[in-house]
Amino acid sequence: GGGAGRHGRSAMQSALFLAVQHGARMERGGRRRSEAEEAEKGRMKRTIIKDWKTRLSYFLQNSSNSNKRKSKKAGKHRNYFRPSPEEAQLWSEAFDELLANKYGLAAFRAFLKSEFCEENIEFWLACEDFKKTKSPQKLTSKAKKIYNDFIEKEAPKEINIDFQTKNMIAQNIQEATHTCFSAAQKRVYSLMENNSYPRFLESEFYQELCKKTPITRAAQGT
Repeated sequence: GGGAGRHGRSAMQSALFLAVQHGARMERGGRRRSEAEEAEKGRMKRTIIKDWKTRLSYFLQNSSNSNKRKSKKAGKHRNYFRPSPEEAQLWSEAFDELLANKYGLAAFRAFLKSEFCEENIEFWLACEDFKKTKSPQKLTSKAKKIYNDFIEKEAPKEINIDFQTKNMIAQNIQEATHTCFSAAQKRVYSLMENNSYPRFLESEFYQELCKKTPITRAAQGT
């Protein structure tokens, strides 16, 4: 019976040897594939960052502050363009830190655009603007516009809030007050803070901003 046992063992050993060889071949093939995948990832990363920068410059140029006295401040505007790594790292400490920084807000909007949920930040910004409105006439017209843009069913930038809140807003905008959208704004804020904000902090673009070396020193020709 010993011979049969030995035969079984050697068959197993040769099967094992073949499996190991096959594994090594697979590994080599896998390595080649993963190198190709890495290169592809690198290309995608560069494209994503380029797309981001295009969106970012759009949001920065169209933010209310930078339109005034643009020609005189062209030089200053460019310096302001990229925050220091320390400044960028601050944004990870609190969502409010990010929203309070002009570049940070533009970067976050660009990120939400890439995730196809920029209506959240646009609604939040519209509410911030709405709360600063002084004239009662303007308050009512702005309330109706926010309702038409973001709240009503099939609105072009419809936000994801529950039916009761929508109904309450529909009633409140008839005689608009500054608190019309408070509940909806809170909901959208916490939605962004819990979902998009952590993803933004993990994004390639944000990680690059926190590094000590700028992304495109070569591209800027400095």
